[in-house]
Amino acid sequence: MLKSKGQKRSKSKSTIKNTTVGSRLKSKGIGKSKPISTRTKKQIDSLPEHAQHIYKKTHASALELYQNPEKRRGGKRQSAEQVAHKAAWAAVKKQYEKQGSKWLKKEQDEEG
Repeated sequence: MLKSKGQKRSKSKSTIKNTTVGSRLKSKGIGKSKPISTRTKKQIDSLPEHAQHIYKKTHASALELYQNPEKRRGGKRQSAEQVAHKAAWAAVKKQYEKQGSKWLKKEQDEEG
């Protein structure tokens, strides 16, 4: 089905929230995507919507990138899932900080 020039594709919020981490990779045949743990899901759900987006995009990208153990810093000692989880949290923490029980966007310096 062709869309006219002015129409945009949109993703509903429910589509994003109902996906398991790495589900797009699973459809490509990359990796064995497992549903995320309850604890991790609670942590991700406590993030602002933008931070959730950062986490999910980074996790999916890292999962694909680190399928080969030779590309992982720890080699076979850590699974691609573990490395992707660490990379995703690092990406979130680059832009957000936790203050109490809330995640707040970091202030941008004029230099950065």
